[in-house]
Amino acid sequence: MRGLRTLIILVVIAIPLGYLVYRDTQRAPGDDEPRKDKVFTVDSEKIDEISIKAEGGDQTRLQKTGGAWRIVAPVAADPDSSEISQLATNLSTLEIQRVVDENAPDLKEYGLAQPRIEVTFKAGGEPQTLQIGQKTPPGSDLYARRGNENKVFLIPAHVEGTFNKKPFDLRDKSVVKVDRDKVDTVEIVSGDRTTRFAKPAGDWRIAAPAEGRADSSAIEGLISRITGLQMKAVIAEADGDPKKFGLEKPVATIRFGTGSSQASVVIGLPAEEGTVYARDLSRPAVFTVESSVLDDLKKDPLEYRQKDLFDARSFNATRVELVRAGQTSAFEKTKVKNKEGQDEEKWRQISPQARDLDPASFDTLLSALTGARASAWGNEPAAAKALAAPEFTATVKFDEGKEERVTFAKAGADAFASRAGEPGTAKIDATTVDSIVKALQELK
Repeated sequence: MRGLRTLIILVVIAIPLGYLVYRDTQRAPGDDEPRKDKVFTVDSEKIDEISIKAEGGDQTRLQKTGGAWRIVAPVAADPDSSEISQLATNLSTLEIQRVVDENAPDLKEYGLAQPRIEVTFKAGGEPQTLQIGQKTPPGSDLYARRGNENKVFLIPAHVEGTFNKKPFDLRDKSVVKVDRDKVDTVEIVSGDRTTRFAKPAGDWRIAAPAEGRADSSAIEGLISRITGLQMKAVIAEADGDPKKFGLEKPVATIRFGTGSSQASVVIGLPAEEGTVYARDLSRPAVFTVESSVLDDLKKDPLEYRQKDLFDARSFNATRVELVRAGQTSAFEKTKVKNKEGQDEEKWRQISPQARDLDPASFDTLLSALTGARASAWGNEPAAAKALAAPEFTATVKFDEGKEERVTFAKAGADAFASRAGEPGTAKIDATTVDSIVKALQELK
């Protein structure tokens, strides 16, 4: 009997222990911590109106119509979509860290008698309000309450940055609204100079002050710089005096063309703390932007020139002529049959005498020639003088009929080049000229 009693006791103890083990094995990761109640039970997508009173007293009201948010007060303006999304998401996911007092007799001690921050929102029904008071002594949480409830609870301190927003914090700060991928013309007016870039067939070209090849990466960088520019502050929402801000006769103007539409930004006088006044001509507001943008808009057009002296490359060149010291050396790419009877391309010299060429030697010459690059473009008097007595002139044909001619010259330790039919002269590394001349002399 004694053994039976012991067995029964062990079974009685084992059943609840077994249940506890089973329960723990079924518990999802993270279930060790008690679940926290949400401050509001709301779907962020269903929030259609938000009003914020920031700590300094600034108030902002936003409304969503047809799925699109809009700032409606204190002024009508487009909002920063990422800011509004974060705001709505935080309202729907905000959790109560701990209830401090279910029925606080005095809200002053929590800073809630006159809350620092107040957020009211609607989700297709009655408004709901979050009031935020002071931080807890450790600074990790904020005292808060819902509407006129006397229940005081804690919310994480890091959400203060989301809710404590002034009107400017919530607005779209883009200086100009344009689809940068569709931009096909750019015009910059600075002083008495107008620079124009155009993209007629997929590649950027300089259209003014003189026609020429453009450095596409430099122009794309300029477009990104301006379209990504952000307002630093809004100075006047409407009816800003153009003369006061220097916008009647702007320091610089930039225009973007996208097909038949155009967007323009004008830059005016210096403002405070490294900024200048500016305005998007499609909107009445006057704002400030960082003054360094003027450095980009005042660049010499030559700085946007393509640095490669040739568009031709080793793989698509079909004919090369070099005129040096009165003698023309001409080379052509021909098709010949190899030992297997298959067609293959081969370079031959056709003047001053016809001969076969060592492929490696000619590749050295062609690579040195088509790889020539400008370090800068300008109109130096020394360059013009040097190019009047050039080292050599190279003409390259490529891509079924295209032709480029570049003249190379040296003046002491300096070297220059110019492209036929295009303005300005290129300053190049003197070793570029030397390497081309050496490759020509060593051609086998």
